[in-house]
Amino acid sequence: MKILRTAAVGVAAALALAACGSGDGSTGATGDGGTPEPATITLWLAGGDTPDELRDYLTTTFEAENPGSKLVIEQQDWGDLVTKLTTALPDAANTPDVVELGNTQSSTFTNVGAFLDISDMYEELGGDKLVPGFVEAGAVDGANFTLPYYFGSRYVFYRKDLWAAAGADVPKTLAEFNETVAAITAAQPNGIPNLSGFWIGGQDWRNAISWIFANGGDLAVQEGGEWTSTMSDPKSIKGLEQLQEIWTSASKAPRDATDANTYNHLNDSDAVEGEDGSTTSYSLDAATVMAPGWAHWSIGDLVTKDGKDVREWNDERFGVFVLPNAEGTGAAPVFAGGSNIGISAKSQQPELAKSLMRIIFSDEYQQLLGENGLGPANTDHVDALGDDQFATALVESALNAKLTPAAPGWAALENSKKLEEFFGQIAGGADVTATAKAFDAAATPILNGAAG
Repeated sequence: MKILRTAAVGVAAALALAACGSGDGSTGATGDGGTPEPATITLWLAGGDTPDELRDYLTTTFEAENPGSKLVIEQQDWGDLVTKLTTALPDAANTPDVVELGNTQSSTFTNVGAFLDISDMYEELGGDKLVPGFVEAGAVDGANFTLPYYFGSRYVFYRKDLWAAAGADVPKTLAEFNETVAAITAAQPNGIPNLSGFWIGGQDWRNAISWIFANGGDLAVQEGGEWTSTMSDPKSIKGLEQLQEIWTSASKAPRDATDANTYNHLNDSDAVEGEDGSTTSYSLDAATVMAPGWAHWSIGDLVTKDGKDVREWNDERFGVFVLPNAEGTGAAPVFAGGSNIGISAKSQQPELAKSLMRIIFSDEYQQLLGENGLGPANTDHVDALGDDQFATALVESALNAKLTPAAPGWAALENSKKLEEFFGQIAGGADVTATAKAFDAAATPILNGAAG
């Protein structure tokens, strides 16, 4: 395995020291016939994107295929996942055995040796059928350490009733989109207080970078083995200037808001309970949002089913379309969401962990992913997404979607919150060129391994 320069990455420095060179892992106890001795293994899932139906399938199938063994699924919040991974992965006594993590986080942790080399399983788990960009994010020097878990993509959700009231049509180009959402904000259809034609938080970099990509810009480039942040590249600047105009003319979202739960702003009323038990209430204040495709389960009319309040999509009130590109020839390149999954290098039960990986990459589970709106890792099962407007938009937008740079320090840059700070400054009216140059100067060392 290639060992990263110096401390690898600031956020994962401790992990690097503990994990590099430990990719052999434990072989685990083996019983008669070469089968693993019964044991309990732990799977970390990130966030709540994996529905209960799939979690139940994993535990039931794993325990049926490994008599006497038990699978414990623990959900980790995205917000502190990097910190928890940094602490847990090097600790053989406490490491989860199988771990889901963001595709943008995968490069950092694979580079420092946090995951087991599973190259010998690559073909068995899907091989060339697996989503290529995600495979790359989990590979080092041609060896595979994490593989795609599911892919998503972002597209536009909008209120048909508000767009109609403002006399707006679905745009064909990025410029038309920008003009349309500004016009809706100016029109304030239906007299809704503080309505945003396009609700995008000032720190929502995951959706905002679509405007940089759509203008031919990028977040960073690699030359001669070194990474350089390119926020001040002229093409990136053009996208940033468009974003600043959107924040000025179309979005009334708070300048410190992120991409969390943007879809709530489309519902007539909504409430989200925080980890501390507090509740945040929402009422309709957006005609348009961008969000990952799986957000459609949270958008719609409030109805009661089986005694629970749920959202029911209403085609008369809500719609979706892909963000158009600048040329009007198709979808803009948006940020590709999704996760990778791998086996901890410190797992004490690697054979049982491999058994779980085989279940995750089985035809049955890949189908379940698609049927639940999550892009299957194995592209042979994309049809499971269906052929409705959500599946069509997901596939269309995913074909042009981009990952964040595979720089070893990308996760450290994310964790530093410098992206949120930068876009918040742009949203607040800061000088675009000067702010972008300052960001590049701060981000480039982090991308190459300096502490964030």
